[in-house]
Amino acid sequence: MMNSVLKMTVKHEKVTTKTSQALIALYCGSRSGNHPIYKEKAIALASAIAEQGFGLVYGGASIGLMGQVADTVIEHGGDTVGVIPEFMLDYEIAHNQLTELHVVKTMHERKAMMAERASAFVALPGGLGTFEEILEIATWGQLNQHQKPMILYNVNNFYDALIAQLDHAVQEGFLPPQHRAKLIVCNHAEQILNALKNLQAPVHFVI
Repeated sequence: MMNSVLKMTVKHEKVTTKTSQALIALYCGSRSGNHPIYKEKAIALASAIAEQGFGLVYGGASIGLMGQVADTVIEHGGDTVGVIPEFMLDYEIAHNQLTELHVVKTMHERKAMMAERASAFVALPGGLGTFEEILEIATWGQLNQHQKPMILYNVNNFYDALIAQLDHAVQEGFLPPQHRAKLIVCNHAEQILNALKNLQAPVHFVI
């Protein structure tokens, strides 16, 4: 299937790519959270992803869990692609050691480029931005704009309340069960790696 997610993206300038690996989009917080387990599990997942031959596409910052996953993939020799809106440069420090760093004009462009470049999407613990990103990409999946894996990494039961809300939406007739099932819940990194088997890098389209 052609990468039809591009139908929902906005135009951006021609992008020069330097990566050859399938990239995993990691949505995660610009903070590290109140418990060490969040940082520990983020680092462990990033290590495992890189060791399995995958690269990373993420929000481009050097702080919080975002910075930790990027540093870890770099340390393990993986490709790293960051996408950050220029207005966020004022308060999120962009990572300066990535394979590619793209500074775009809007959040819409950021999400469009990440969706295009990613072969799969994983949400680690995070705040409003993380919630919005994984739910939007799940919405795009419901609208048949892509067929890429979408995963909630339920570290320390972080996503229990969101999972319950999604299941409630199914019970109340607002979310079809087949679309709820596309958002995979994983409690362990091994489950995520199993879901990511046989991924290939998407064809890169310039729009």
